[in-house]
Amino acid sequence: MMALDVMAKAATPIPLDVSFRVNPGELLALVGHSGSGKTTLLRTIAGLWRPDVARVRVNGTTWLDTDARVNLAPHRRRVGLVFQNYALFPHMTAMQNVMAAMDQPDRHEAARILDLVNMHGLAGRRPAQLSGGQQQRVAVARALARQPQALLLDEPFSAVDRETRTKLYSEIIALRAHLKMPVVLVTHDVNEAQLLADRMVVIEKGQVVHSGTTAQVMADAGALRALGIRDVAAMLPATIREQLADGLTELDAATGPLYLPMIDGPPGMRVQVRIMAHDVILSRARPEGLSAQNILAGHVAQIVPGAGPGVMVHVMVGPHEILARISRRAADQMALQPGDPVHAILKTMSVARDHIAPAQVTQQTAPRA
Repeated sequence: MMALDVMAKAATPIPLDVSFRVNPGELLALVGHSGSGKTTLLRTIAGLWRPDVARVRVNGTTWLDTDARVNLAPHRRRVGLVFQNYALFPHMTAMQNVMAAMDQPDRHEAARILDLVNMHGLAGRRPAQLSGGQQQRVAVARALARQPQALLLDEPFSAVDRETRTKLYSEIIALRAHLKMPVVLVTHDVNEAQLLADRMVVIEKGQVVHSGTTAQVMADAGALRALGIRDVAAMLPATIREQLADGLTELDAATGPLYLPMIDGPPGMRVQVRIMAHDVILSRARPEGLSAQNILAGHVAQIVPGAGPGVMVHVMVGPHEILARISRRAADQMALQPGDPVHAILKTMSVARDHIAPAQVTQQTAPRA
């Protein structure tokens, strides 16, 4: 089992006390605001920084154990690292950048990995001749060329525009079907974490606020406060049914159709829709005569008070959960209680294109990469 186990404690440069495990083929997102300690943890795994007390083990091999005085140099750790700024060699082509990461440079293998990240026909270009998204793909290919036992992604999409970022999300999700190693993503973007990650670890001031699946994290009041309550959302699985002539896409969801702005993909494709809690309106009875096209029947699972005048209502829609952020006054006026039937109302145009991604692959396969 190629699991990654991490424990790190330090007094400086920030107080740090964090531990977590990432299983083979799993993508774990370290989420928190700038200065929370996320990148420090990534540097600890890669061997670029040593905390006061720490252990890092991968696949049963110890990379770092301060008690046992073990501290492998970065080049001796089988780790693939993708930086925010890509860090490609500017004088090398894409092919040469990938081959530079190999123990035994192999042009055919480098070409295969570049194809894996959708760089067909661009192997001979230098970084200056590539777009930001293409440079990011080369950086991922170079990280995979090391045949890493762990893949580390440090804010890998922050330097590209929103449209490119959305495409890269889809490509990372597709790429994961070929990965068997643990993957750690550092991000401050909750949207990114929910679209890509199997689990999240929320960090604030060097401490773990909450860890678990994305749904579990979104149900934790402490994690919500650490993330910023307006960022809170839930993921709803759906399937593309039809591309409509008016520019909308009709989806099949748990309790009926959803109509959203055009989603690229063929009928039958499974997607994940990120629904922001502050975009959901609740009604006791099924409303009529509304401009909103999406009305989902469900029932109240729980009501979580916020720090201010709001509450977070967890609504089960079939087997899935969505969130609605409403005022405490509204919840009291509706006399909402767990188990009560409700209808969740979602405006068609409130779901942004970058809040939709292909559904996660449910079965991992072992690659050569």
